[in-house]
Amino acid sequence: MPRHALVSMLAMGLVMGLASPPAASLADDIKPKAPETAFSGKLRPDILGISTESNAESARAIFDSLFKGRTDTKTDIQQQKFGNGGASYVTALNFSLPAGSKQNGEMLSTSFSSPASANRAYFVARNLTFAQDQQPSKADMIKEVMGKYGVPTIVGDQHLYYIYRKGSIMSVGGKYKEATALEAIDKPLDPRAAVKLNGDTVRGSCVAVVKRAQTKAKEPSVMLTEAKGANCDGVLSVQLVPGTPADRVGIAQFTLLDVKQLVSAAAIDNAALAGGSSEGSMPKGSAPKL
Repeated sequence: MPRHALVSMLAMGLVMGLASPPAASLADDIKPKAPETAFSGKLRPDILGISTESNAESARAIFDSLFKGRTDTKTDIQQQKFGNGGASYVTALNFSLPAGSKQNGEMLSTSFSSPASANRAYFVARNLTFAQDQQPSKADMIKEVMGKYGVPTIVGDQHLYYIYRKGSIMSVGGKYKEATALEAIDKPLDPRAAVKLNGDTVRGSCVAVVKRAQTKAKEPSVMLTEAKGANCDGVLSVQLVPGTPADRVGIAQFTLLDVKQLVSAAAIDNAALAGGSSEGSMPKGSAPKL
């Protein structure tokens, strides 16, 4: 075969190979559907710009910017496949910077739903451990928190809790100002306010739900049962652990949990998986000529 003919055949084969579409996967066939969320408009809290509207790609850009240039950062990017043979997607981002005698420690983590539910963040957490000589005053931290997030639902037990229901921050009668929040933060939670918070329902306390979410695995399957039983749509928790002296803050922990989005995303994901599996099991034959 002449050399120029062989070259032409190879080039044509390469072009055809590039033009051939890749094998379709379950994730490729899915049209993302945004899940319902507890937060909207001006009442969309964020942690360092990451809200429950963020997806893995936009959150990763914030992670990379925040920890840029730090050689001692530990990164953990978790992925899994959607369904059997589906495309991989990011389920969680965890970046951390160790604390030192002259350096604040920081941990930032986010968990995401699947591509079917738009890969949205349903859990965001930030943990700051302040170096001894960089501990902020408790009064300044409360001022910053309330300046960003507004008046909390309930204060006490080292926490400011923002409980969201039906598109707004719940109130149980305590009109906190910075001074009253500072006075209440290290006291036990007011039991009368807790009763008002739960109302007449027998559903789970959102304070308990967000506390357990901080310690449990963040997979939707693990968190879903409690999310369905929670007596709220979303929670923002800010914990201020006393430093030395006690009017300073040694550790600040921010946690954002979109309960409504977690439940909605699970329903979307399950429907997409069920639709994909049933479609894949259907016979492909056609009726013969008779």
